[in-house]
Amino acid sequence: MGDNYITDADFPVNEKYVNTVESFGINIVHKLKWFNAVSCYLNDEQKNKIQFLPFVKSIEPVIAFKKNEPVEGSLIPQAQLYKTNFLLDYGASFTQNNLSDIPVVHDLGIIGENVIIGLLDTGFRWKTQPSLQGRNVLTERDFIQGDNTTSNETGDASNQDSHGTNVFSIIGGYAPGNLIGPAFGSKFLLAKTEDVRSEKNIEEDNYAAALEWMESLGVHITSSSLGYSTFDNGQTSYSFQQMDGKSTIVARAVNLAFERGVSTFTSAGNEGSNYWGNGVSGIQSPADARDIIAVGAVTSLNVVSSFSSRGPTSDGRIKPEIVAQGTSVVYGNAAGSYSSGNGTSYSAPIAAGVAALLKSAFPHLTNKQIRQIMLESGDNVNSPNNERGYGLISAKRAAAYPNMSFVNGQPVINKAFIINGGVNESTLRIFIRESNQNFEQAYMIKRNSYSYTYNVPSSLADKIIEFYFTYQGNDGVTYREPSVNNYLFKYGSWAIDNVLTSIKADEEVPLQFSLMQNYPNPFNPSTTIGYQLANSGYVQLKVYDILGREVTTLVDEYKQPGKYSSTFYTLRSTLSSGVYFYRLTTPTGTLTKKMILMK
Repeated sequence: MGDNYITDADFPVNEKYVNTVESFGINIVHKLKWFNAVSCYLNDEQKNKIQFLPFVKSIEPVIAFKKNEPVEGSLIPQAQLYKTNFLLDYGASFTQNNLSDIPVVHDLGIIGENVIIGLLDTGFRWKTQPSLQGRNVLTERDFIQGDNTTSNETGDASNQDSHGTNVFSIIGGYAPGNLIGPAFGSKFLLAKTEDVRSEKNIEEDNYAAALEWMESLGVHITSSSLGYSTFDNGQTSYSFQQMDGKSTIVARAVNLAFERGVSTFTSAGNEGSNYWGNGVSGIQSPADARDIIAVGAVTSLNVVSSFSSRGPTSDGRIKPEIVAQGTSVVYGNAAGSYSSGNGTSYSAPIAAGVAALLKSAFPHLTNKQIRQIMLESGDNVNSPNNERGYGLISAKRAAAYPNMSFVNGQPVINKAFIINGGVNESTLRIFIRESNQNFEQAYMIKRNSYSYTYNVPSSLADKIIEFYFTYQGNDGVTYREPSVNNYLFKYGSWAIDNVLTSIKADEEVPLQFSLMQNYPNPFNPSTTIGYQLANSGYVQLKVYDILGREVTTLVDEYKQPGKYSSTFYTLRSTLSSGVYFYRLTTPTGTLTKKMILMK
């Protein structure tokens, strides 16, 4: 998916190596091409025999998992009636959908069509759940027992497929009058990866193998509701320091999936802010991964649920990225009826479903664009924090956020307009300019019933571009989007990242890149590092110790021109007092400054 490229990680594991391992009587469970590795069960004798083979780099134990189980559940009061002015009858699921502005997007005919969603969970009894019987399931795979049955089978616990069925119905269910999921028109890949009978070591490899399988089948979006943190008894657990987005197998797997164009979502967890002790954080992996969107939970009144895991990650990044309703969420259960319950397990499929609506409305969107738009569409985008991230996700705001495409070598601005009563097309204008010059206005071309396009002229090539829109609704009211900001992109570099940013009308684009002194300095336990970029490009911000050894990576991504800051967080770390260096690397050059940690 996404960029069509092949790396060494896309080639199968060498079968000669596999055969050699199997010759010791070892049973191979998964062949993980992305990691050039296999997972298997070893006794001490077998481990001693293969660890010195020339092609064996290391032998690592697999981590046990801890599912983000629902906090509690209850039956839906059947006597309640839900009447709305929308085209679909959501029944008791109206509240969770309406909180994220999903019905208004459904009314435009956007239901997730032509989008492939992959779900990784405990199992799926979808063929007997009324809301799921008509869904388009492309294929399914049981990574626990190695077959193609994801519903309960011989050897499974009685509740094995319960959690996954609940999750599937929340994102894709369709039973008017009872339950409608945001992406009921999508196609689905189902992976049974979690064994509820015990915390087996193999779950993490199941997860990685399922991601590889889904990516090979063209998946666009994946969603999971689990967390990894502890080894089985007698082994070493993950530490909070390893919740850095790159240490665990599952974090590395989702990062590799993202590199291959897949949008990844997961539940933030139900551990509040104290899972790691001392009120540090509730984040586990893969929610800590750098590019995954971790989803927290809020109530129907948009108040953060008490159980919803808070960040940050151990390297100071904000988690969760967004929130959706996770308290009193309606779902179809494995018994064939309907219930409601609490947990970020249930907010994650709502958010992933919104992403599917966005991808369905604008099929050209890359996973980088989708991630950026989802964050920009939160209700807390101006002050993101570790309680609710960038805020409550809105399908309406996401679909209406302008995006870029590329047609015949020319950048195109795409924009949906979603207001009650519709738009008076004769009044629709885009105002566009090279940054700090005069705005020029132009008409837009109608793309379909809800969106329009504008071909950016070649005269603006290699320029920083600002633009906004004005129009009248059919109610006679005049609108400006954004109301007080302008959108910003760099013509010529946009194709690398394909994302837009918004800036305040009085905010100037930096003329050169620079790195500020951290504040406070000296510091303990955290300090903020500011920097600014004059040009779009791939940016790294890393911290080193006095000997030049890398301590952590704070930033490792493509960024637009603008002013940024990042937090270096040392609580519960083993770092000692002393001098450290932080280095900003951009296509323009490299800058380094020193700071002092004083414990």
